Amino acid sequence: MNISVVVPLLNEAESLPELCNWIARVMDQNKFSYEIIFVDDGSTDDSWKVITSLSATYPSVRGVKFRRNYGKSAALNVAFEAALGDVVITMDADLQDSPDEIPDLYKMLLEGNYDLISGWKKKRYDPISKTIPTKLFNGVTRRISGIQLHDFNCGLKAYKKEVVKSIEVYGEMHRYIPVIAKWAGFPKIGEKAVQHQERKYGTSKFGLERFINGFLDLMTITFVSKFGKRPMHFFGLMGSLVFFVGFIAAASLGLEKLYHVYHHLPARLLSQRPSFYIALTTMVIGTMLFLAGFIGELISRNSPIRNNYLIERKIGVS
Repeated sequence: MNISVVVPLLNEAESLPELCNWIARVMDQNKFSYEIIFVDDGSTDDSWKVITSLSATYPSVRGVKFRRNYGKSAALNVAFEAALGDVVITMDADLQDSPDEIPDLYKMLLEGNYDLISGWKKKRYDPISKTIPTKLFNGVTRRISGIQLHDFNCGLKAYKKEVVKSIEVYGEMHRYIPVIAKWAGFPKIGEKAVQHQERKYGTSKFGLERFINGFLDLMTITFVSKFGKRPMHFFGLMGSLVFFVGFIAAASLGLEKLYHVYHHLPARLLSQRPSFYIALTTMVIGTMLFLAGFIGELISRNSPIRNNYLIERKIGVS
């Protein structure tokens, strides 16, 4: 199979028939073998009924329905596990991503020997309350990750099959799939300017809390990627440095006290000097950091319940 089109959605019943017909038309025109995987992320409207109806009309349509809303990352993760195509295309269900971009993304991915192609919405039709935080987010992510993409969170992306089968997406990590892919050993990441369309149905699911949570997740993925399997390299080093500073400070105070005693000079008790307690506290903190690194080495970072979501129903997905 050439392409798996993955569409996570939440309350997008109105747009699904038009989107499905559009995708099918593009695929048939380009003679691609394909499948469309809709993941209903706990919709409260008629989205699942529409998906069920579409699966009866289009043999290529498959579907997964979550019992409740788990988020876009969980929806992508379960779709990645089910995808059969050699190339996986992800896109949003609100018709703001154009299926007409699929052939060029497919061609660019294979001919350019990329692992991943990320869309770039150069001209956006989103409100300023969304575009400004997005620009800030993209700037910070470029700086931290070293990946020079203009639009990390664009829903329209193309992946080789081995990429989606090798990564795990959870929390709000869907924003950082290029970062996750890079750290998983897939550094060939490209970018393509894509058409962005005005929302035709429904309302945006964007909220300020998603931007805040996304930034915290960026810190998480950066730390875990670098030190997840070797926490002692971070905590051990930090702990050793902090302990050393505290030890030198305490030793200096002790030597100063001995000097005054030896020369019969007046000297305050160490227990009466605030700097002594600061030095002891610094040594304790350093020891705790070192032990945190040691304990971290004993604990696997791969939690078995990280993607603990309940699937209510499926169509054509084993």
